[in-house]
Parts: sequence; structure tokens; C-alpha cells
Amino acid sequence: MQLHAFGRTGLKLSVLGFGCGAVGGLMVRGDPADQERTIARALAAGVNYFDTAVQYGNGESENNLGRVLKKLRPANAVVGTKVRLPPDALGSIGDAVAASLEGSLARLGLDRVDIFHLHNPITVSGSGSALSVQQVLGDVVPAFERLRQEGKIRFLGITAVGDTAALQQVIDQRAFDSAQVVYNMLNPSAAEALPNNYPAQDYGRLFDHTEKAGTGVVGIRVLAGGALSGSEARHPIASPPPEPIGSAMSYDADLFRARRLVPLIEEGFASSLTEAATRFALSHPAMGTILVGMATPQQFEDALAAVEKGPLPEAALERLSTLRQTFSGEAR
Repeated sequence: MQLHAFGRTGLKLSVLGFGCGAVGGLMVRGDPADQERTIARALAAGVNYFDTAVQYGNGESENNLGRVLKKLRPANAVVGTKVRLPPDALGSIGDAVAASLEGSLARLGLDRVDIFHLHNPITVSGSGSALSVQQVLGDVVPAFERLRQEGKIRFLGITAVGDTAALQQVIDQRAFDSAQVVYNMLNPSAAEALPNNYPAQDYGRLFDHTEKAGTGVVGIRVLAGGALSGSEARHPIASPPPEPIGSAMSYDADLFRARRLVPLIEEGFASSLTEAATRFALSHPAMGTILVGMATPQQFEDALAAVEKGPLPEAALERLSTLRQTFSGEAR
């Protein structure tokens, strides 16, 4: 498994990370034996980054990951988890962050986590579940730093969803070591300019900002929540179609556009849309590690096989760009 330097952290992360989220569902609703078998296989293949969150199954993902890691005792596992602050906790952000981490550590069976990500959206002014830039820099960062000084976290991170201007501003401050960035075949705007009137959020070449700040990048929504499989079918333990992030306003619209990328398969660039999407996410040098959710051990094997084929060739990227041009002008 290829390892990538992860920003300025000094970490070297496997290019394929192990996503423990609720969309695929393996680490939330899966069979315990399948969970252990798949993590053991991932470790044997060289995967060293495991990404979870308290929101994934209300702590079940953390419980299950902790149980398996305790049994397998890998020497080099890098674990990331997250805190999502509810609106009623914004008056005491420091206490809420600390309490969330304590719960996560207990479920994971760890004394510290390697990367602790803020899970809330970030907007310029904040409202509802979104935090403002000022709240993030003025309250969240000091709370995270206290936990780092206490030895309970190694590195600070954000999930880079919300307003593009706000995300750029926060990353430019260099307060966070890691950013989880939306990047997929339906929305490549973290890396390149979108065509005019393109139906997706424009992330304004966010990779330029992470590179300048020395921020490590975790690629998320690589499969657009499953839409980039091109199939409506979902495994029984997978979540219902998730709310799209950064792409269309509905999952059905994402699925409709994903199916219009099938020429990539027909023309021999990849064996499936899922493979193409996985390899596309590897194609940008800013990417530290990518997360692919899974419902079954076989889906992990599929992701591993795709990664082992390497990034998509330049000809495939050019063909993909041409196909995406047809999306311009459509309603998001």
C-alpha cells in the first residue's frame, strides 16, 4: 500500500483509508465477525488510517472499531474521530468538546486519538448546526489545543463542509492540521475551476489553500454517498441515500449524472463506475488518504483492487471533463 506524507504532520498515511461511517454501515450495523475480518484484511494490505465519529450510529462505530483494534493490537494504526457540537452547546464549546472526546476515547479504548476533527459545517456567520469562522477560530481551536496539550489528541482537523469562503479562511489560518475535503467525479472543484453554471458547490480550488497551509487532506464523499456506483440498490445494512454534500441538491440527481459517466467504462478506462470514482480521487497530488465507505468485506476488496490500479490516466481525466461539460446549465 502506497503511503503519502500527510501535510505538515509528519504522518505517512495509506492512500486508502478505512471509513467507519454510517453510509456503508459495516462498522455500525455489520456482523462483528465481518468487522474484524475486514479490518484485519485492511491492516494486512497496509491500510493504517481508520476514520470514525461519535455520530456514526450514536457511538456504535467507535465501540466496534475500539473492540476490533483492542483484539488485533496493530502497531501502526492511526485513528481519527470527530466532534459535532449541538446548537445548545455553543455557550460552552470548550466543555462540550472535552466531554465529547472523553466519550470517544472510552468507546475506542484509547488514551488519545491521532486526529480530532470538527464535524460541524463552517459558515461565515454560523446558524443552526453550522459554526461561524469566529466560533471555530476563537473557541474550537483553543479547546482543541488544550486537549492536545493534555496529550489526548495529536492533530487538529475539520470536516471542510459549509461556505467555501469560510472554509478557505479557516484553512488559511493554519490552525488545523487536517481537512476532510469533498472531492469526486461529480464535483472536482477542490482542485479545478468548474464550468459556468455547473450544478454543484464551487469549493474554489480548496486544495490550493490546503497545500499552502501544509494541511493534510482526507478525501471524503469519493463515491458521492453511493451515487457514483450508478446503482439505486443499497445493501440492507447501508443507510438510506444520504443527503448530498457539495454536488446536487438530491441524491437522485447525483445518481442521474453519475450514470451519464458510463462512457468511461464502455471505453475501457475502468471496469466499473465505483472503480473509476475511487481512482479519480487518487489522481490529485494533494490527496493524503481517501475514505471509501463499505457495507461488506467484498466492498473493501473492491476498493483495494481499485487503489492498486493507481490513479486514472490523463486520457480518462480528459474524457471525464468532457462528459461533465454536459451538466452545465442544469438545475442543481
